[in-house]
Amino acid sequence: MLTSLSIKNYALIDTLHVNFNDGFSIITGETGAGKSILLGGLSLILGKRADLSSLKDTTRKCIIEAAFDISDYKLKSLFKAEDFDYESQTIIRREILPSGKSRAFVNDSPVNLSSLQLLGERLIDIHSQHQTLELTSNEFQFQVIDALANNDKNLQGYKEELKVYKGLQKELKELLTFQAEAIKEHDYNSFLLNELVEANLIDGELETLEEEYETLNNVEGIKEKLDEAHHLLNEEEVGVLSTLTTLKNTFQKLSGLSSKYEDLFNRVNSSLIEMDDVFNEVNTLKDGLEVDPARLETVDAKLKIIHNLLQKHVASNVSELIKIKNDLEEKVSITENLDDTIQKKQLEIEAKTAELDAISKTIHENRTEAIPKLKKQLENILAGLGMPNAQFKIETIYSDTFFTNGKDELSFLFSANKGGNFNELKKAASGGELSRIMLAIKSVLSKYIKLPTIMFDEIDTGVSGEISNKMGDIMLQMSKTMQVFSITHLPQIAAKGHSHFKVYKEDIDNTTQTNLVKLDHDERVVEIAQMLGGIEMSSSAIAHAKELLN
Repeated sequence: MLTSLSIKNYALIDTLHVNFNDGFSIITGETGAGKSILLGGLSLILGKRADLSSLKDTTRKCIIEAAFDISDYKLKSLFKAEDFDYESQTIIRREILPSGKSRAFVNDSPVNLSSLQLLGERLIDIHSQHQTLELTSNEFQFQVIDALANNDKNLQGYKEELKVYKGLQKELKELLTFQAEAIKEHDYNSFLLNELVEANLIDGELETLEEEYETLNNVEGIKEKLDEAHHLLNEEEVGVLSTLTTLKNTFQKLSGLSSKYEDLFNRVNSSLIEMDDVFNEVNTLKDGLEVDPARLETVDAKLKIIHNLLQKHVASNVSELIKIKNDLEEKVSITENLDDTIQKKQLEIEAKTAELDAISKTIHENRTEAIPKLKKQLENILAGLGMPNAQFKIETIYSDTFFTNGKDELSFLFSANKGGNFNELKKAASGGELSRIMLAIKSVLSKYIKLPTIMFDEIDTGVSGEISNKMGDIMLQMSKTMQVFSITHLPQIAAKGHSHFKVYKEDIDNTTQTNLVKLDHDERVVEIAQMLGGIEMSSSAIAHAKELLN
């Protein structure tokens, strides 16, 4: 509920602060006193766009702040989804700067207007004769029926299952699209895969094959060089090994004379050992070297295959080719197994369809049972509001389509006159009638669900005293379960409020200002008497006012 409202530098309001109670609150004031200004300021709190014309003094910023007690509103999930800081006593603030820039805050955290509008819809419902559009929408009409049908949990479950169902349908559509494209590419992918499989690629083999190819292709030259090395190492008297052996023996004889000679001996001996190892390696290489034209041809063929594949697939090494092969295997495998995957997905959709059908059927049955109750309550209320011949014809037709709230198509028809044709509300009811129908519907809803604070803005315009008295009774009854405001010109309604506020204008320092004040009992008597008989109050008007209040 709205607990307080503060307005600074807005339109004709310089500074205003007022606290509100629960129950039924009345707002009155002469035409032009500024009730629309008050509603305008409240609308900014609910996310309406603002401009510089809203500023009373364009050199100062405008600040509008409202406090709400939302402990019973079940809004924690909304606060979490919108990333608001949840407080049971929540404060919303709007600021309009002289630059024209507007800012909004929820519990001192900045928020954007779309998020504020979403929250505002759950806090205050401002309703006037010109704001009955939602009444004619199927979405709102379903909400009314579902409130009486106690369909809240069923609808929540349905929406969760519908989300899964649509996700499965999307996945199936993507699979079918992928299959159609994959079939076109399957033969080509299979051909490419077979090429790579037949190549029997091994990571790192390109370098090994290239080295083997160079050896086999130059075997005569290599053999000649190895023979030359063998000769240089092992030729008698002048070979490297013979020379090092002689040098070793020479230093061995000197090693006993000085450590310097011993060091030279050790170094020469190490060189001899190393050269002897080189000699043995040369012999091994010579023994393993042979002319093998067949192997050369095999290696050359494999190298050509690898280089062709590298060029075809724009790859830089065998490792990339192996990855391409693995990717192609996956694509071909997926294509070949798509029928099974699609069939499984279709079975999942069938199972989810059955679940949705079951929930939809329950929702439909609950609605069918609730509609006569709704029809009876609305017609009874409207009869007391001067529409004795008002009739509703409400039907839900179970369809084959999953809508956002079930499988029902709704026909919500109305006739205001006896023997008249039934038609859609927006065609069958006048503005004043729509206003009374909305009041009736809100009255019924307040018995079944927790409604936000509602502010009726002069919905009693053009209504007779007897009907206005009934309207006041309905609002008073609603206020037992919710906070209700009524901006009214009718004393019969004004007298029924638990609290009474007056909007008035006054001139201060040659400047007109709008203000709002809470009236005590005596002030209420005066205000209602003036509503009955004008500024020049008669004793009968005062007596009548007291009678109404009592």
